Amino acid sequence: MKVPVIVGKKYISFVSDLGVHGEGIGKIDGFTVFIPDALPEEIVKVKIILVKKSYAIGELLSIEKKSPYRVELEHTSAYGGCQLAHMTYEGQLQIKYRRVKDVITRIGGFSEEIVLPVLQAVHPWNYRNKMTAPIGSVHGETLIGYYKQGTHDIIPMDTCFIHQEGNNRLLRFVKRFMSKHSISAYNEKTKQGSVRHIMGRVGDGGKMMAVIITATEELPKKEYWIEAIQQEMPEVVSLYHNVQNKVGNVILGKTMHHIWGAPSITSSLCGLSFEVSPYSFFQVNKEQAEILYDKALECAELTGNEVVIDAYCGTGTIGICAAKEADSRGIPVELIGVDQVENNIAMAKRNARANAVSARFVCDDATRFIAQEAKRGASYDVVVLDPPRAGSTPTFLKAVEQLAPKRVVYVSCNVVTQARDLEVLLASGYKPERIVPVDMFPHTKHVETVVLLTKVHN
Repeated sequence: MKVPVIVGKKYISFVSDLGVHGEGIGKIDGFTVFIPDALPEEIVKVKIILVKKSYAIGELLSIEKKSPYRVELEHTSAYGGCQLAHMTYEGQLQIKYRRVKDVITRIGGFSEEIVLPVLQAVHPWNYRNKMTAPIGSVHGETLIGYYKQGTHDIIPMDTCFIHQEGNNRLLRFVKRFMSKHSISAYNEKTKQGSVRHIMGRVGDGGKMMAVIITATEELPKKEYWIEAIQQEMPEVVSLYHNVQNKVGNVILGKTMHHIWGAPSITSSLCGLSFEVSPYSFFQVNKEQAEILYDKALECAELTGNEVVIDAYCGTGTIGICAAKEADSRGIPVELIGVDQVENNIAMAKRNARANAVSARFVCDDATRFIAQEAKRGASYDVVVLDPPRAGSTPTFLKAVEQLAPKRVVYVSCNVVTQARDLEVLLASGYKPERIVPVDMFPHTKHVETVVLLTKVHN
């Protein structure tokens, strides 16, 4: 097929849908053009900036016909973290609902009727309790903000409207402090400079943890950091310095120094208290996480005395919440959590003790653990899994077939890999009963899904 577009030329395109990264999908003479910031139902003028064999990327120049869901922003949506901020919240929910249905039917081959409406956020702004902002240097100027979508070019900002305000204050503090003390920022191209990221976490009562990530072994002006943060941000009760001297996109390095304050902060979820450290996974939107966990618990249909495995358990939040809820109803369950990250398991054990939950947590690869359990003939009533974006593994899913639990509750942050895995579980004798999308991250492309699968008895 001859490519009908040329780099540098301008074209008019109708936008029919959004891509997986939140970009508009247009057509020019039947050829696909991805257009960042364009919305479905819009007619736009674009300049082609990149051409491949099967698609092109266009720069949005003007909107000839606006989407009814477009909103004018008081702040930028150009950075990669807020791909849908230029769209009304109603429009975002429709897009996410349509995407889940499309993936489930197209990849999984399931009926769209099992997809329930998206559970929307009560508060779609200022919800993120965790911030990780890159810090860079361009021509000697220090920039703090977020990457422009699809690049490592930093868009400077001192306020992000999906951050909890404490993290915005931390962002502004770091900018002031580095300027005052002439502290160098890391330059990705030259590999020179020191500070490369700032991480902030907001816990109960607004108490915060701050982590300064450097490319250097030493933290410049270390004592001044401690003094200034106590004076200017008394809500920060825990301060760490992390060393990440490796090239790549992994933010935290292996060397972590606790330099002042408490070693952790606490954050409540579903009425329980959880300890949060720099490496801990903890839901960034607590309010929506409680909705998500309620749905997972509802799908588990615990009646008492079940043996439940919480695979890819992280710091144990889902499993601990489920076990505590079951115990409060007088239907105790036996909970086993498994995760391959040693720090996560250590935190899960402490969280279980802190909340008076009886549970066993195992540090192991989830696939290896469950395969061994299946081999020894173990029996589980409910399997809960919340794998990373890449989904689970064929070996894990095959082991589920051997364990033959009555119910499988699959929580996912990537409906594409989830639909793929559901196909495998279907072939193993499990039927998806319902899929519940939960809008955990408003103004972004992401949507969480909870799926209940039940064993089909022949």
